Amino acid sequence: MLSSMTMYKSPDSHTEDCSIAYLGPQGTFTEQAIFSQPDLTRMRHVLINDIAKVLVTVEAGDADLGLVPIENMLEGSVTATLDTLAFEANLLIQREVVININLNLLAKPGVTLDEISRVRSYPMAYAQCRNYLNKNLPKVLLEATHSTAHAAREIAASDDRSVAAIAPQRSAEVYHLETLATDIEDHPENQTRFVLVGRNKIVPPTGHDKTTLLVYQYDDVPGSLLALLAEFSARSVSLTSLQSRPTRAALGQYCFLIECEGHIADDVVADTMRGLHMKAADVKFMGSYPSALGTQQEQTENRDGLTEAENWVAELRQLISPERGSRT
Repeated sequence: MLSSMTMYKSPDSHTEDCSIAYLGPQGTFTEQAIFSQPDLTRMRHVLINDIAKVLVTVEAGDADLGLVPIENMLEGSVTATLDTLAFEANLLIQREVVININLNLLAKPGVTLDEISRVRSYPMAYAQCRNYLNKNLPKVLLEATHSTAHAAREIAASDDRSVAAIAPQRSAEVYHLETLATDIEDHPENQTRFVLVGRNKIVPPTGHDKTTLLVYQYDDVPGSLLALLAEFSARSVSLTSLQSRPTRAALGQYCFLIECEGHIADDVVADTMRGLHMKAADVKFMGSYPSALGTQQEQTENRDGLTEAENWVAELRQLISPERGSRT
């Protein structure tokens, strides 16, 4: 319930006394995202080997915060994150972090490209580097690992000079590997969005914010989703994401994960949530937090029409007689 939640100031004040859990081992893209945030870098780091376990660790109080991937530009949503936040963990999103996904070919110091006969990485990673591999290492054997960072760590611990890893630059730094080639991904514009989560705290509004909700329908009947979406459009609240997820209650039953512009502290967003609460079977609030995409000006422009309408109504209300039933 919202009544049990509190607003708090964003964590410039966080120090090494605070802990943050994230997907390990060292050298993952998640760790690279953490090191892009000075305050998160200074925290005590808790490495977990599974995304869902990261969230469970935070909910249990064994870490103050957690950072997990939620969306990749090429691969789409990270279902382990979405489903754990939606159905299992009672946590609130407090920030989003977006980083470029740049992949590199790493090997032990002194190894040259013509020595490489095997390349190890997470399957999704080397699938995104096929153009480079086909051109420069056409006969190489691809081997799967649990993550890009695992591949880098295994190579660092091995004496085998014939194997390389596809991994982020952070892995090269952590495991003292040499970078044979940088930015070998097929799509250099690829990005991943991460979310910072915590327990029962809502960060204050910045004017450039986003709110995430999980909405269940009363009945799966024609027009029911349209009725829910009308709550946003009627108030000029722009949606940034809409996804359906299985409810886990029965085959063919779905709920909707909705991200919209604005903060629960904004009257227009709060009013939208009231409307949803009246029309939907259940609404789970999953956080209001600063948006990493778009601009504050864009959010303001999206609501210009609503502001004009509110001013019009306010002017009319000024004409209401102070005396009930008075005659003129």
